[in-house]
Amino acid sequence: MEIAIVGTGEFILGFRLAGVRKTYVAETDERLVEQINQVLQDRDVGILVLKGSDMERVPLRLRTTLENSVKPTVIAIGGEEGGLSMRERIKRSVGVDLWKQ
Repeated sequence: MEIAIVGTGEFILGFRLAGVRKTYVAETDERLVEQINQVLQDRDVGILVLKGSDMERVPLRLRTTLENSVKPTVIAIGGEEGGLSMRERIKRSVGVDLWKQ
């Protein structure tokens, strides 16, 4: 499983430097939707990372798909996460609550 990052050049730069290979630049709303759809079709991607403000820019139908997606698990960094906490997203993806004691 790989991690994919979609966002502005500034947003993805740090991920590239950290060694993430699947980074996609999307400066416009149209390009953002195209890149997200491309990542959703990639079976090797297990986690998709977006900036929180970019998540708000995608059309409602696609945002709902992203919020309900298990594979890839979609993580929005910064701002609102679209309703689900990181704990809930991991629980959905892995199948168990890792914080449960």
